[in-house]
Amino acid sequence: MSNALLDNVDLWTGAVRARSTAGRGSSRKIELVGVKKLRELILELAVRGKLVPQDASDEPASELLKRIEAEKAKLIKDGKIKKQKPLPPIGEDEKPFELPKGWEWVRLGSLGDWGAGATPARGNSDYYGGEIPWFKSGELTGDYIEKSEETITDLALKECSLRLNSAGDVLIAMYGATIGKASILKIQGTTNQAVCACTSYGAITNIYLLTLLKASKSRFIGMGAGGAQPNISREKIIVTTVVLPPLAEQHRIVAKVDALFALCDQLKARIHTANQLQLQLTDTLIEQTLA
Repeated sequence: MSNALLDNVDLWTGAVRARSTAGRGSSRKIELVGVKKLRELILELAVRGKLVPQDASDEPASELLKRIEAEKAKLIKDGKIKKQKPLPPIGEDEKPFELPKGWEWVRLGSLGDWGAGATPARGNSDYYGGEIPWFKSGELTGDYIEKSEETITDLALKECSLRLNSAGDVLIAMYGATIGKASILKIQGTTNQAVCACTSYGAITNIYLLTLLKASKSRFIGMGAGGAQPNISREKIIVTTVVLPPLAEQHRIVAKVDALFALCDQLKARIHTANQLQLQLTDTLIEQTLA
């Protein structure tokens, strides 16, 4: 399937449309619809087990789930996480496609410890300007983030409903136009209430969890539709069904997605260059015609 993508690259990159003309000079900006759709297809194939071949010698995901339960039990016993009410069983209507051998359907809540943040009272100056990065949903702009626009103090962390997240935790935006955007923290930090964070268990890599969230973005957007302010909640996130492949295959999938996304970046740059040359040529011809 991945060879088919590469063999038909021109079909994807040929889809280009002008962006909104609002704003000075924006009429010359383009949106690479084909490249965007190609990225979405790559993610979809990845989480369906169709991007890389399966290896029968891989430890099945059912064994990973057993280790997750053991890890959760220990964390609860040690007081590091709170015991959560059981997630509902997954019905057949929540399994839209057949899984490769060794994969399992799971709910996101079973893959890690999830928690949203909060906004300390703006009127209390003692809560802001400290050493703890405080991220908002609009700052989830890349796969990895480490710089926040604002910081909070230890006092805010102590007195407000804030969750201190560790480097490696995965964040997902829950409100407004940013719904479904996801990033991995490169530093310790906290978030506002529009962001939910997950500390993944050892049976899933954080970069594969990020891949799952990115592949599910359209579903999250659909969940948030219908209100004046589109939003999802932690409760909606943790019951979302996703697929869990063997750990070894998670690594293979991530490597393949990275390689194909790098190709998408190259194609995007090539198209932008060609577009700029076309605009320069058009300007020259117009100037000569009007001279």
